[in-house]
Amino acid sequence: MKLKLKLTGMAALFAFASAAQAESSVTLYGTLDAGLLYQSTSAASFAPKAPNTGSVFRYKDGGIYSSLWGIKGSEDLGGGYKANFKLQSSFDSGTGKFGLSDTPGTVAMFNQFATIGVSGPFGTFDAGRQIVPMIYAMYDTDVRGAQYFGSILTAWLGMNQAAGWSGTSTNAPIGALYDSNALVYRSPSFHGASVALEYAPGGVAGQLQGGTRESAVLKYSNYGLNLSAIYYNGHDTNPAPGAVSTGLNNNRFYYLGALYTFHAFSVSGSYSIGKNPANSTHSDFEMYSAGLGYQFNPVLKVTSGFYYLKDRNNSSNHSSEVAVGTEYNISKRTLAYAQVGYVDNKGTMNQTIVYGQPVAPGRSTTAAMVGIRHSF
Repeated sequence: MKLKLKLTGMAALFAFASAAQAESSVTLYGTLDAGLLYQSTSAASFAPKAPNTGSVFRYKDGGIYSSLWGIKGSEDLGGGYKANFKLQSSFDSGTGKFGLSDTPGTVAMFNQFATIGVSGPFGTFDAGRQIVPMIYAMYDTDVRGAQYFGSILTAWLGMNQAAGWSGTSTNAPIGALYDSNALVYRSPSFHGASVALEYAPGGVAGQLQGGTRESAVLKYSNYGLNLSAIYYNGHDTNPAPGAVSTGLNNNRFYYLGALYTFHAFSVSGSYSIGKNPANSTHSDFEMYSAGLGYQFNPVLKVTSGFYYLKDRNNSSNHSSEVAVGTEYNISKRTLAYAQVGYVDNKGTMNQTIVYGQPVAPGRSTTAAMVGIRHSF
């Protein structure tokens, strides 16, 4: 009888352990995205006086979005709550090099996500390095989906280039694509409305505001309509190497955007302002966008976008960009695409068509790319 009880107890223990293990999950995932790019002009950097180095034909990583790999997992805590983690890195599939970090000239193993958090009926809370809420809001209100080729993302990056972003780090002077040390809360959706709040302490001794970031995003999604409102504010952003933190409020970005989908048609539009509140005579820009798309069938769609940048301090500095792309889903995990774009830069503007491929200031440029994107 005693042996039988022991065997029964061991069986129950193993069953409990198996059930506990089943309540946790870890997933390895990734995407490879690359193709061939032709661009009629080019530059060696995003410098305001970088000369035109001529046309370029190259293998280019990231036609839609960057190649990436990651590990994510969750543990069921009971009562609808979960503990979550995510580690994700972008990389160049042509060279195998990891993506950039906040530090100029250096790369990071997990430059996109390195977060731990909890989710439940209250929403989600994540802490650590992560893509900021404003980027998702811009994605939701751009027909082109904030892609790496001719989209609201490349136009916003053009605003940052005009404000002095060198392209050697992810620490931009206007808004942010990633924030380190970020605390982000995302609410559940209430009848289509939701909010995301971010605060990133700077950790600068003796300065409460030194290096801090804060942002708020209000979103609405229902009846085919997406609306987004963004406020982003930062201190000591895009510092020069070795610069001492001053606590100056030098990074602010406002954005209002909308996307409406009716049957197979989609149309989008947005207006935004990016500036340096501590020195608005140095950086003060406006950005307008408009987009139109059509879903021919479940596997084929065409999207187009127009993006206009204006320097509010100097009317001779402005830029217009147009892009058209088509995407075809070969399978559930494999996508083929072709894209073409044109940008007309005036004055010192150097808005790019393709993320990571500079153009010379004041030059008109045409680009075309064909590629493939596969997820696993």
